[in-house]
Amino acid sequence: MARVLLLFGGRSAEHEVSCVSAVAILEALQGAGHEVIPVGIDRAGGWHLADGSLRPLQAGGPGAELVIPQGTIRASGRVIDSDVAFPVLHGPYGEDGTIQGAFEMAGVPYVGAGVRASALGMEKDFAKRLFRHGGLPTAAYTTMRRPEWDGGSGAVVDRVIAELGLPLFIKPAALGSSVGVSRATTEEEVKQGLEDAFGHGDKVIVEESVAAREIEVAVLEGPRVSVPGEIVLVSGWYDYDAKYVDDTSRFVAPAELSAADTARVRHLAGKAFEILELQGLARVDFLFEEGGRGFLLNEVNTMPGFTPISGFPKMWEASGMSYPELCDELVRLALAGAGRLRA
Repeated sequence: MARVLLLFGGRSAEHEVSCVSAVAILEALQGAGHEVIPVGIDRAGGWHLADGSLRPLQAGGPGAELVIPQGTIRASGRVIDSDVAFPVLHGPYGEDGTIQGAFEMAGVPYVGAGVRASALGMEKDFAKRLFRHGGLPTAAYTTMRRPEWDGGSGAVVDRVIAELGLPLFIKPAALGSSVGVSRATTEEEVKQGLEDAFGHGDKVIVEESVAAREIEVAVLEGPRVSVPGEIVLVSGWYDYDAKYVDDTSRFVAPAELSAADTARVRHLAGKAFEILELQGLARVDFLFEEGGRGFLLNEVNTMPGFTPISGFPKMWEASGMSYPELCDELVRLALAGAGRLRA
């Protein structure tokens, strides 16, 4: 059994989601016999040795720091060793290669993708370029940077509508959980959506709106691919509230697909995992345009939501792997890969 450094919270908008996910992972790992050391990162970036009995976990408590290059945690005059880190961190600083780089310098094995793969998975434009180069289908999209937007918003709005039509989806190029994402049906909504997206970063991606089913696949290193699942929307579209706040969506696993379509989307998910040279885990998201282009790869999430009702563990449960077994397997994979180059 391992001593697991469970890192949660973080500086992103997905702080609360991380705290909820971390509770379930902590309990699952303890049930499997691991010793868990919970460390919370507050919104300002401070590290804390957290109270593992709180529900949900809170990013508070005695100050803590990762000691480099020793790879230990120092808190309240104590030096705490661990065998492996499990970063339950979503978005910037946790899923984009930043924390992975710190673990690399400290020599700490960790769950999930390495520095380069994490950064590529987070950056939607770069990932889509690699997917297209690898022969994977994606929806039509375009990108822009802040200087172009600041140089004349009207011209930018005209350009994206001319290229992609209406409606459109507008996203920050390097965020997750639908933070800063909007659906635009008019010129004014396109302008406002771009303004909002640029509030989260200096690069924005604009995609065509596709009338499609939303299909997801969970992948473990190997790659080993789960049965697909489907996000079923009651109303609206799959924004942040639909994911975490209200009941306008539900997740079904396995998805109701033909045997041929199931095989196809599982193959595409495994190939996406390999193209980005991922490790550990990923959730691969597709748009399924029935009667049209078929499966269009939307994005890859290298640290998906991990509550027991999140899509990633539910797809593995439908594939025969329980939540505790899944968490234990991720720790095993991280330890098994400790000796190889992760970046």
